[in-house]
Amino acid sequence: MKAAVLHERDGVPRYEDFPDPVAGAGEVIVEVVAAAVENVDRAVAAGTHFAARAMMPELPAIPCFDGIGRLPDGRLVGFGNPRPPYGALAERTVVAEGAFAPIPEGLDPAVATVLPSAITAISMKVAAGLKPGESVLVQGATGVAGRLAVQVARLLGAGRVVATGRDDEQLRELDADEVINTTVGDDELLDAFRRNRTDVVADFLWGRPTEILLRAMVPAGFAFPEPLRLVQIGEVAGADLRLPAESLRTSGVEIYGAAKGLGPATMGEAYGQVVEWARQKRLTFGLERVPLRDIEAAWQRTDLRGRRLVVEP
Repeated sequence: MKAAVLHERDGVPRYEDFPDPVAGAGEVIVEVVAAAVENVDRAVAAGTHFAARAMMPELPAIPCFDGIGRLPDGRLVGFGNPRPPYGALAERTVVAEGAFAPIPEGLDPAVATVLPSAITAISMKVAAGLKPGESVLVQGATGVAGRLAVQVARLLGAGRVVATGRDDEQLRELDADEVINTTVGDDELLDAFRRNRTDVVADFLWGRPTEILLRAMVPAGFAFPEPLRLVQIGEVAGADLRLPAESLRTSGVEIYGAAKGLGPATMGEAYGQVVEWARQKRLTFGLERVPLRDIEAAWQRTDLRGRRLVVEP
């Protein structure tokens, strides 16, 4: 079969022949229809993700670890956790029985590959308890997941949405009430965050912007601050930050991981909600579709501007 094959850590996958997967006991072959290339896939391929060795223990291997495909009986499903070295960027892959779920009738498979990013944004409600009318700050709103988070915040009833990013033109494209460019100096960014305090933060950045945001939450004097519920989702701006004690002690900040509150019931509810929004065209997805044969050039693209790269074998 044809596949995108990675031969070295932090390399570029190449379109070439690879042995067909053979299903073992309790496994099933999936004909891949579409697979999205996400930041986590690139991190695993580069060897920088904490689970990189477990997900891709040996090379050569095929990247990407979920996608949309057809089972031998013709059912269209979303699948995850293929058996290494068989990732999703191939004509076929192999997964455990049960490591898939049906895709609703009429949903574009390419759109279905991006649903997890929208589901992640619902952590504003599941983890942080966002209520209708409350305000939201989306840190890193010009990326694929960030753009979806701005839309999800509106759909969840947010009364005011503030968005941050590094590109003024892309920020202006968003349905946000206020935008903040994070490339400005520290003092200017600090002032912008102080002027735009919100109830909930969906944080795809971490690093410097979030460190400055947390500094901005420290009151100028003794006060009884309103809580700021921050959901840590991504680390595009850095894996670490400096957190002064006063940023927690005096500010009312509450920090949650995006997985807080998730379980089979809440995941099912979030999935159903996102599918409904997608069907109603209330949630729109920026996609860049490419054929599998073009993976080498597509993997290296830097011009996607908030569109998700979706590979279709």
